[in-house]
Amino acid sequence: MVNDHPMRIAAVDVYPLTIPFTDGGAGIGLTPVRRWDSFETVLLRITTADGRTGWGEAFAYACQSAVTEAVRHMVAPLLIGRDASDPAALMLDLQRKLHVFGRYGITMFAISGADIALWDLKAQSAGMSLANLLGTPLRQQVDAYASLVRYADPALVERFAAAALSEGYRSVKLHEIDPAIIDAGRRGAGRGTHLTVDVNCAWSLAECRALLPALEAAELAWLEEPLFPPEDFGELAELARATQIPLAAGENACTRYEFARMIRSGGVRYPQPSVTKVGGVTEFTAVLRDAASHSLTCMPHSPYFGPGYWATLHLLAHAAGEPLLEVLYVSPEAMPGRHTPLPVDGRVPVPAGPGIGFEPDWDVFERYAARPI
Repeated sequence: MVNDHPMRIAAVDVYPLTIPFTDGGAGIGLTPVRRWDSFETVLLRITTADGRTGWGEAFAYACQSAVTEAVRHMVAPLLIGRDASDPAALMLDLQRKLHVFGRYGITMFAISGADIALWDLKAQSAGMSLANLLGTPLRQQVDAYASLVRYADPALVERFAAAALSEGYRSVKLHEIDPAIIDAGRRGAGRGTHLTVDVNCAWSLAECRALLPALEAAELAWLEEPLFPPEDFGELAELARATQIPLAAGENACTRYEFARMIRSGGVRYPQPSVTKVGGVTEFTAVLRDAASHSLTCMPHSPYFGPGYWATLHLLAHAAGEPLLEVLYVSPEAMPGRHTPLPVDGRVPVPAGPGIGFEPDWDVFERYAARPI
């Protein structure tokens, strides 16, 4: 039974974590830093006056200090003393009060982390998993794909694409921008295997058009974030009309409103909300509904290891079509949560316990926190 008593927020605690990982490559990475060999995130815990806690995660690749301070000084003061029982209404209030700082980027990353924690609290209060709280799930487990880092080395790309498939993954995503290296990934994956490529907004429309013959020869299941700037949905739609490769985009988009423009442009087959960036569960579920109404399948951006990963699993239980869970294909030194559900034979179960299911591993927090806990 849902607890109708107001849940007053008593505390918001912030935990910036940096967990090293290995990926078998040179750590070229995709962030502004010179080398990418550690996972930066900002976790937050919301505690109510009666002692209940909810966990969230804010996107923080190469911007951890900024996101941490945004949570501490912009979001947390607006939450203390508020009723946590209606996350959507509370988040709308925060969005209105913080809109002057921008509707995207750092501000929305911080809001996203808080929103996830509030929904975790709400589901726990109801004694239900988040997936069940949101309605009748469409599935109890989710197929996963191996999301490889950028290696910029054909031998490594071929090797790791083949390795992922040998571990049971049925789909592999590359982050390469050289057609010759993409071809190496296709060789590793084999013909007829679900292979996708994310170029992280590397090309202009003219550059991408010139590369289409080579990309089409690789038989891609989707081409992700092909153009810069990513918010030019008109050019994205123009590219979609020029190729048979389905396009995917959205990891850089925030709020349901930007996704609505993207979806209505007709350029994207696979919208890709990121729960730690889009505005949390509240905005993500709105995107799911909009995508389903247009017969589109969401393929969310989810290369994280903490509460954002757990929340994405619950949300994918409600995604239309045949969605896939993105799993970053690296070996982290540790996981921030205990008993994190990882792929087995390419599938991951949707957690069945109350809330999102995240339980912190405090030993990991002590070891990898940016400052003493």
